[in-house]
Amino acid sequence: MSSPIIQLEHINKQFKNKLAVSDLSLEIQPGEIVAILGPNGAGKTTTMKMLLGMCKPTSGNITVLGQSPNHQQVRQQIGVMLQDVSVIDGLTVREIIRMVHSYYHHSLPIHEIEQLTGLSEIDLKRRAEKLSGGQKRSLNFALAMAGNPQLLFLDEPTVGMDSETRKHFWKQVRQLTQAGKTVLFTTHYLQEADEAADRIILFNEGRIIADGTPESLKSGLTKRILSFSAQHGMIPGGSASSPSDTQPDHNNANSHHIHIEAQIAMLPNVDQVEYRNGRWSLYTTDTDTLIRDVIQRQLPVRDIRIETGQLDDAYAELLATMKEEQ
Repeated sequence: MSSPIIQLEHINKQFKNKLAVSDLSLEIQPGEIVAILGPNGAGKTTTMKMLLGMCKPTSGNITVLGQSPNHQQVRQQIGVMLQDVSVIDGLTVREIIRMVHSYYHHSLPIHEIEQLTGLSEIDLKRRAEKLSGGQKRSLNFALAMAGNPQLLFLDEPTVGMDSETRKHFWKQVRQLTQAGKTVLFTTHYLQEADEAADRIILFNEGRIIADGTPESLKSGLTKRILSFSAQHGMIPGGSASSPSDTQPDHNNANSHHIHIEAQIAMLPNVDQVEYRNGRWSLYTTDTDTLIRDVIQRQLPVRDIRIETGQLDDAYAELLATMKEEQ
């Protein structure tokens, strides 16, 4: 296995009376797309700044590309796209690209940097301050790639981008990682992290509270829903409807529902039950066992569906669990 491209060992960062990062240990391997998520004040921005050498840890050890984050060789091999979008007034987009291109020993060819912006020839000749917010962010991404970095730091990279530009942006990022580059990004868009990242690290109160693939986090932290329709009138002891009935028998329907609910209440591993629009929804952490129990009890169900939680559900549930434990 290759050496980690980023390694943090027992990192603490103290700001006066506030411990922003607490005993943080973390490794990131080459070629990963890693998303860092967390509420404001969770420690993700402080961690990013320490990785960039913008501030030093109070204690612990950080290596980036096998060196201290402040090492000159590291600076030549990383690209950074910060959340705050800024451009140099008075210069055209093309002039800015050429200027930044000159800073690196092994930079990308200028035409490749221009292609990464996604801007037209007219926009490349335009003064940078005339660009829209989304265009400026695309320019910043291209500038972050100017040195052909091995490691790319992106802080809320798609804020201000429209849906089409955002889609194009992540397609480019995926191509970069396929070429062996590593991407570490922060975002408040949970769906974006779910779709774009190979790995998600959840921060809260200066600590890592979860770390894994989007699928593993969703399956491990969220309840799943087993839903089905129940065949009316087929429960032993229930009242069957006559085919000639033209009006629903509300008494029979209510009796049926009560009877089904009584049987559902006896099922193990069911945390919550809902009935809506003719379907029963059973919340559980183990749908496989629950399906087996439903079949063994011969409940007259049809149209069985399993729904998995979303990443935002997993995150909300995890934070709620942590608050209960405090």
